[in-house]
Amino acid sequence: MTDADRISFLVVGVQKAGTTALFDYLADDPSLCLPDNKEIHFFDNDGLDWSLPDYSAYHAHFPANDPRPKGEATPIYLYWPGALDRIAKYNPRVRLVVMLRDPVERAWSHWRMETSRGVEQNAFSWCIRQGRQRLFDCEPWGHHREFSYVERGFYGEQMAKLLDIFPNDQVLVLRAEDLKSDPEGNLGRVNQLIGARGRPIATSRQSHVGPIVEGLSAADIDHLRSLYQADQRRLKALTGIHYA
Repeated sequence: MTDADRISFLVVGVQKAGTTALFDYLADDPSLCLPDNKEIHFFDNDGLDWSLPDYSAYHAHFPANDPRPKGEATPIYLYWPGALDRIAKYNPRVRLVVMLRDPVERAWSHWRMETSRGVEQNAFSWCIRQGRQRLFDCEPWGHHREFSYVERGFYGEQMAKLLDIFPNDQVLVLRAEDLKSDPEGNLGRVNQLIGARGRPIATSRQSHVGPIVEGLSAADIDHLRSLYQADQRRLKALTGIHYA
């Protein structure tokens, strides 16, 4: 594997936090090399032999011997067990971008997506309480790709894991609302991290991030705020970012 083949940056999280908008901005930049599809789902693939991984299928998503910085965006990497360790083994110098969003709003948006897809049949109130037990009947234990409405919002825990593996100067954490309000300035921060020349933004991208919508009850908001309280303190200590 040559340095020209190696992917040099990743958007690793979080789901429903503006990662699509960020990917679309980056895809407009000819100084970068991105795949046609946003999410490759390589490092979260538990079916691969990670004792002796074959990266050829991963690299096939990108043109060979292209000197431009290569990257992709798969938001589950931050959350999925083992993914960050696999990334570090693949490229310990990789640059990582994390997009965050209020975890309560993120959980609600996640649930709405899964219900619209027909994956989730239960009420949000049940899902964030009794429904969390479903994750402990899964493999890997305690994790689920669809039903992890609450668990994906423990940003402090996930960032602690990430920063235990990668140095701070390889990591950029952005709030989705900041990308939406100041795309030019925040994209400049991303470009500086990943080594892109950057270009003026011709079209503002919609990050699909908005305020809590009607239908989310005060009781559910209070319940989630309580669950996330300690983790939010941890997130603030690590990144300076905090959601009340």
